[in-house]
Amino acid sequence: MTKKNIVVLGAGYAGVAAAKKLSKKLKKETDVTITLIDRHSYHTMMTELHEVAGGRVEPEAVQYDLQHLFCRRKNVALVTDTVTSIDKKNKVVMTKNGRYPYDYVVIGMGGEPNDFGTPGVKEHGFTLWSMSDSIKLREHIQSTVAKAAIEPDDKLRKAMLTFVVCGSGFTGIEMAGELMEWKKRLAKDNKISTDEISLIVVEAAPTILNMLDRNDAAKAERFMAKKNIQLLKNSPIVEVDTDHICLKSGETIPTHTLIWTAGVEGTSDADEFELETGRNKRLCANEFMEAKGHENEHIYVIGDLVYYEEEKNEATPQIVQAAEQTGHTAAANIIADIYNTPKQSFHGNYQGFMVSIGSKYGVACLFDKIHLSGFLAIIMKHIVNLKYFFDIRSGYYMFQYLMHEFFHIKDDRNVTRGHSSRYGNVLWSVPLRVFYGTVWFVEAMKKVIGDGQTFKPSTWFGTGSWFTNTIVFPFPWLQEAAATAGSAAAEATTAATGAVTDAATSGQATEAAAHFGLSYAYGETPMLIFEKMPKWFSSIMEFFIPNKEVALFFQKFMTIFEILLALAIIAGLFTWLCNAATIALVVAFSLSGMFYWVNIWFVFVAIALMNGSGRAVGLDRWVIPWVQKVLGNWWYGKPKALYRKDS
Repeated sequence: MTKKNIVVLGAGYAGVAAAKKLSKKLKKETDVTITLIDRHSYHTMMTELHEVAGGRVEPEAVQYDLQHLFCRRKNVALVTDTVTSIDKKNKVVMTKNGRYPYDYVVIGMGGEPNDFGTPGVKEHGFTLWSMSDSIKLREHIQSTVAKAAIEPDDKLRKAMLTFVVCGSGFTGIEMAGELMEWKKRLAKDNKISTDEISLIVVEAAPTILNMLDRNDAAKAERFMAKKNIQLLKNSPIVEVDTDHICLKSGETIPTHTLIWTAGVEGTSDADEFELETGRNKRLCANEFMEAKGHENEHIYVIGDLVYYEEEKNEATPQIVQAAEQTGHTAAANIIADIYNTPKQSFHGNYQGFMVSIGSKYGVACLFDKIHLSGFLAIIMKHIVNLKYFFDIRSGYYMFQYLMHEFFHIKDDRNVTRGHSSRYGNVLWSVPLRVFYGTVWFVEAMKKVIGDGQTFKPSTWFGTGSWFTNTIVFPFPWLQEAAATAGSAAAEATTAATGAVTDAATSGQATEAAAHFGLSYAYGETPMLIFEKMPKWFSSIMEFFIPNKEVALFFQKFMTIFEILLALAIIAGLFTWLCNAATIALVVAFSLSGMFYWVNIWFVFVAIALMNGSGRAVGLDRWVIPWVQKVLGNWWYGKPKALYRKDS
């Protein structure tokens, strides 16, 4: 195969999807290189920008470094640069800082807000189409509320505390929902009443959320009304100024904040490409995602930028599902061209639509027949987002998403209403951590000391110790082997409590009735969780510990392991892993018939300590960040603000 250069322009949903598919399917082709060019060194989760603008999460929660997304993809080169033009004759992509020859070029540079020529929008409105947009809007809202709080003029104060969202599509409604929740924090921080902050959604059309079923849209509308979000339909904005907006009806709404989410058009960066355009400056493509008029020149258009009429003469929607599918189609057809196989046509498969109104309520329609609202719709949205990370094979950012959305959240602004937040002070778990580690240490040392004296090490490792040649595991095959060899007695010692069951030398055992309880009651005999091992577990144990020699080794190994585990928990080192290990040990001891119900609290204490308890007065405060940094740099490479093809 002759050397092939594939250049993908734009690292949005479509560009990442196309580059990922190309990289995977062509990984064995050493003569194929894929270059991904974007003006930023990161991929932005555009559907969650409202969470940044609305103060729910920090920017890094929706900003994913390309080095992490394409780690160990040796056939993908990352370039941080701005595309200026495409020399179609010589097949070269021109950027501000370089030239990139191509055999195939995929244009996925996205769109930008469409102001429909409304006067004042560019000068005085705020958009929500990039990371910088969301940060700018967030800072403006914070500063405006702070100024309004100390403004003595009531009329001016009211205008400053009136926030208007233009457009009732998904972005507009979700932005209004974030403001609805954020206003409580804004009011508290600035010592004003939440009632002073007004939220208005202005829509030119007679209906809202037009991609949703009408019943679902009605649910959203009722919820917004309940939360005092004013909805003005049939109200086109005709002019925007610094301190007010004008509606077509002649009404003027005093406001210092207009958030424009009314429409999307193709990016103006593509104007220089001299390709056929359709409605709203989008680039026209055929069913193979090839640029119209250039079908034999290996130019593909994907994502929000592509204009392709599907059934009913409707253009491909500017949504994530369509972006990814157009990216996959273009990638599949490049692969088909390289291998000289049939191309595939684009067929949109949109499995549903959903919108969140704040962090706790949403509406969704899946597969045109499943309708969800409230809590369930938000859960479904999180599932869809997690599926996205699975699709792009990024376990790292899947984990980061969970942390940002469920654990690193403030003001109860998530679907669990703050119950999963890690912002609780873990300092108070330190005494419990030290106590729990000490319990394990004491029980482990009893296996070392045996019948010796605690403060006389010379008496350790004798009778009753796990370091003798006496088998203490109560496994039938080991005890039978010991009896056959002439063992005078069988002794079973529980691992977690140190309780010993002595078999009388006469062969007769006196058994007291065991009583169920979750704490020890004086005079009662505690009940084992399992009186004897389940058959399936017995088979596993017999495989791993088949004879006396292995059993004696395990006795010593387990004792040493428990001591190290206990010391690590006390010191707060690798606390999550250590406590997870204690849970595994308790399960193993329980199935072995060596653990009592009265000590089941071991499990629940371990679970509680897994919530970052080692980061307070513990070594995890320094060790875990260092490990994350070292392993991250080794596996993903070091993130950079600027990527070059040779870097």
